[in-house]
Amino acid sequence: MSSHIISMIAAFVIYLVGMVLIGLRESRKMASSEDFFLGARSTGPWITALSAEASDMSGWLLMGLPGVAYLGGMKEAFWTAVGLIIGTYLNWLLVAKRLRKYTIHAGDAITIPEFFTNRFKDKSHLISLVSVIFIIFFFTIYTASGFVACAKLFNSVFGIPYAGALVLGIVIILSYTIMGGYLAVCSTDFVQGLLMFLALVITTIVGAVSLGGPAEAIERVNALGANFLNPFVGEGFGTMDIISALGWGLGYFGMPHILVRFMGLRSNQEVRVSRWIAMVWVVIAFIGALLVGAFGRVYLAPVDLAASGAQETVFIEALLKMFPGFIAGIFLCGIFAAAMSTADSQLLVAASAFSRDIYTVFLNKTATEKQSLLMSRITVFAVAAVAFVISLDPGSSIFSLVSYAWAGFGATFGPLVLLSIFWKGATRNGALAGLICGGITVIVWKQLSGGIFNVYEIIPGFAVCMLVAVIVSLLDKPGDADVIVEYEAYQKLGD
Repeated sequence: MSSHIISMIAAFVIYLVGMVLIGLRESRKMASSEDFFLGARSTGPWITALSAEASDMSGWLLMGLPGVAYLGGMKEAFWTAVGLIIGTYLNWLLVAKRLRKYTIHAGDAITIPEFFTNRFKDKSHLISLVSVIFIIFFFTIYTASGFVACAKLFNSVFGIPYAGALVLGIVIILSYTIMGGYLAVCSTDFVQGLLMFLALVITTIVGAVSLGGPAEAIERVNALGANFLNPFVGEGFGTMDIISALGWGLGYFGMPHILVRFMGLRSNQEVRVSRWIAMVWVVIAFIGALLVGAFGRVYLAPVDLAASGAQETVFIEALLKMFPGFIAGIFLCGIFAAAMSTADSQLLVAASAFSRDIYTVFLNKTATEKQSLLMSRITVFAVAAVAFVISLDPGSSIFSLVSYAWAGFGATFGPLVLLSIFWKGATRNGALAGLICGGITVIVWKQLSGGIFNVYEIIPGFAVCMLVAVIVSLLDKPGDADVIVEYEAYQKLGD
């Protein structure tokens, strides 16, 4: 084994030991299921902002998006990034403070399904049941994307067989998620968010300098093909494609693993600080991811990663070529950090949804805190097991897996979150109908192709969910008077 590989292994070991130690430290603070799922609403603005963005971006930011830019230039990658930047800002601006305030007011809900149930006074708990089904379905797909990113990383860097690399990544992710719960996830995500940010920024700068400076780098990339870096011109990429790419921004309003960060913030006064920290991180990180993919086409030449379908490893290959072993290893941990930061959050949200909204409501109404936590951990293992099976195909596309899950959450939960916090006329039947129709629209649309069906499924799914929820609510009989009273009381609450 070469000294280069030994140095990278040392960097990974130091990093991973640190993450596990954080999990052990936070596990000592956990006294109840609320601590496990929401950290007793005690996280500050920096941890909230960076953990929200780190869990949001996943391995998709460091592998999926650079891979799209490497393969086809800016035409799709740029507009997707723009949609996500706009969505991030609007989510922090419109949803964060209101959702945190309302979840506390509505029975101190600590999961999104529980909030919907309390918000609409759903005694049947059907909204919770349907919500959890969609959460587990789409999070299993989303979690699989993180597992694929880990496997591709270990396979590319250390030559570990794909299946073995997949198992190694899953074991590490599960270890500290199971031990420490929400606080462990947020604390590790904070560190991982910083590492992802530094890895992108430094790699972009070094890459540009290596190519002769920014101007020379841009000129050399554009020499690959006309307007490679021009997002407004692209063969086979028209107006509908731009709309589809921008549609990614709609997903933010329905992402449980991001929304739960708003709920866990310790004070509404800190939302504004968190918002600007998050926006600076997101804008710079996206610029870095786009340029890493584009510059990688020239920097890694004559190697053509696309020829073998390995374009999503462009960031990995660039790091290996740019830096000595230990430094490359540290930055490569940023990719692992990205995958872990999303997978752990998704596993935790899926566990909380099942334990709080299915197990203690339908299966064991007298469950103790100990039993609830045990069921949460069992759910984490179950979701991880199914995601593992999905991840076994080495040809799996991180971008495609994330795209499908992102659409699912955006279309099923996004409109309901917005209606819940902004419209007192929304009813239980409207919410349930919208939830079901939005989710089914995404699943069906995904299976179709050609013509209008080439539009990203989040757009029709979001529209159907919103339209159905509004129409059914307007046609519905007057709902529970307590719903209106509680909504009006929430509106009057201060920060």
